[in-house]
Amino acid sequence: MSLTKPQQAVILCGGKGSRLRPFTNSIPKPMILCNKKPFLWYLLNQLQDEGINRFILLTGYLGEKIQSYFGSGEAWGWQIEYSDGPVEWDTGKRIWEAKELYDDCFLLMYSDNFVTFSLDKLFAAHKKNNKSLTFMVSKKSPGNVKLDNFGVVSKYDNQRAFNLLDYVEIGYMIIEKNKTLQFYESADCSFSDILKKMSNHQQINSYINEGSYYSISDPSRWKKTEKYLSQKKIILIDRDGVINKKSNRGEYITNWSSFKWIPETLSAMKLLAKEGFKFIVITNQAGIARKMIHPSELEKIHKNMKDELANNGVEVIDIYFCPHHWEENCDCRKPKPGMLYQASNDWLFRLDKSFFIGDDPRDCQAAFNAGCESIFIGDKEELQKLLPEEMPLHSFSNLSLGIQALISH
Repeated sequence: MSLTKPQQAVILCGGKGSRLRPFTNSIPKPMILCNKKPFLWYLLNQLQDEGINRFILLTGYLGEKIQSYFGSGEAWGWQIEYSDGPVEWDTGKRIWEAKELYDDCFLLMYSDNFVTFSLDKLFAAHKKNNKSLTFMVSKKSPGNVKLDNFGVVSKYDNQRAFNLLDYVEIGYMIIEKNKTLQFYESADCSFSDILKKMSNHQQINSYINEGSYYSISDPSRWKKTEKYLSQKKIILIDRDGVINKKSNRGEYITNWSSFKWIPETLSAMKLLAKEGFKFIVITNQAGIARKMIHPSELEKIHKNMKDELANNGVEVIDIYFCPHHWEENCDCRKPKPGMLYQASNDWLFRLDKSFFIGDDPRDCQAAFNAGCESIFIGDKEELQKLLPEEMPLHSFSNLSLGIQALISH
């Protein structure tokens, strides 16, 4: 039988949340409020956006508070089952005791981490290496994971006793049930020990998260995560060809006098600003690497652009530009998503709830790589010839026609 993408998520909700005391004296950690909603609510909504609405919550400490709030999940269009056990149970035992409820392939998550992700991309990574389990990792040193050249976990050490472990495992695991449960010697095995044993047998694949991840594991991280999860009206937008008219191929806008507005975009930005949207500009500026424009001149252009937009009631809260030539293979030049990740990290907004407006296939690819939707200004048929079929596209001949899509989103 061929492996199918997970349609079920199992979420570990049984811990005491000791580092969040006194806040967790009366509520379990997953019920910590972020913008007046339990953190767990955000996780379940994220999974629903990825096509999963069947959940098993493995509860322990004050589990009745979780069940009282979410119930069967019917109010949100979800199907929730519970497996409750004593607080003293290790995560491994909690997973084992609910095994009869699991699909053959499911998603396992912690209830205190949040990261923008694509289930399709995670599942594609899982199928590629044909391992028992695939989990998401982020670059961090000291970490608890070491990867080989193929992304397979060669070392897992949750105690972080070894040097050279430069990734940290953050959950979001695709698990093949039977392949994983065979590593249990008894129901009382620690899940960390299971992961360690699986890594020793080269049975864990990784999926690298290049952006930031957020957590409610302690008070300071909780407050940052709460800000990140708050609703924001931010639009990412390319510059040349979207805000201003492009120069001829091989040439660059080198001074303010050569900057010519695209009237439809200016009108659209004014209308969107009235709806409360703010803008972040994301632009490649290889003219700097080619010494065709000095950084100080680019700064003047951007200051004048921001000032004129502000005079029209439009706020550009930041501008990110890549000064490199494509041959330098940097992480910021589109279609790589580095500038989008940096903007999200600096301004604490969710890329999966944002749009990036561009006029080049590289803009759409950068948006796709970062996990946000794109609006393409131009000929959609020509664009589709250059991009993967699975990439969602909104295409308009000018930005004024795309306003309703942005406002409704």
